[in-house]
Amino acid sequence: MPSLFRLLFVLCMLTGLVLGGLYILATRFEPEQQTISKPVSGVKIRH
Repeated sequence: MPSLFRLLFVLCMLTGLVLGGLYILATRFEPEQQTISKPVSGVKIRH
């Protein structure tokens, strides 16, 4: 039984580290906002 608790504890710790790392990456390292404009071939706009 102690080995089961140890396994669950290690799995919970690894899951916490992964989720914490993903949260830090998602909140601290946001990409810069950029405006991208590309011409679409085959589309004509009437003025």
